[in-house]
Amino acid sequence: MSVRSLFSKLSLLLVGIFAFAVSPAFAQTAAPPPAAPDLENMLVLDLSTGGRVTIQMYPTDAPAHVERIKTLTRKGFYNGLVFHRVIDGFMAQTGDPKGTGEGGSELPDLKAEFNRIPHLRGTVSMARTNAPDTANSQFFICFQPRFNLDNKYTAFGRVTSGMQFVDAIARGEPPLKPSKVLQASIAADNVPPPAFTAAPAQAPITVDQLNAE
Repeated sequence: MSVRSLFSKLSLLLVGIFAFAVSPAFAQTAAPPPAAPDLENMLVLDLSTGGRVTIQMYPTDAPAHVERIKTLTRKGFYNGLVFHRVIDGFMAQTGDPKGTGEGGSELPDLKAEFNRIPHLRGTVSMARTNAPDTANSQFFICFQPRFNLDNKYTAFGRVTSGMQFVDAIARGEPPLKPSKVLQASIAADNVPPPAFTAAPAQAPITVDQLNAE
């Protein structure tokens, strides 16, 4: 066997070894399992608009506010409260037992925890007066991004499912027929949803109605 032939075979062998070593089946490592949802810090709102909304809260960014929401939720504070201030293209606000925007819980107001969370569609943030340390129980859910609120209001969570039921909340300040939080719970408590009332089906439009003057 010539030196050239031996060198050629050795080169082919080395190429084959290298190709096997870098092949996806050999080099790929197992992907880490997806992180389990943080049920202890997941707020669940059952709305009169017909469904369940889940909100992932962020205790690392707003620990006192998340703890306040959990405390009030487990006391049943939010059950039956209306969305008293709902501005189309902006947000829907609830959490006031008076339904006027002037009420709150019996607990003391909170120190602001302004943070890195942007006010995007579905962001949930605490309402307050013009003073920064006056958040108590009221919160709002953004319909659309509002970056001018960043670092001015304490964002503490974001909707992860059911945003269509938020979009269906009746508009107005206050709305003529306000939508309600039928039930609020923490996901870890595994509270079953209420029986939602189905929206009434619209009767089909007849030819006579189309031709009516």
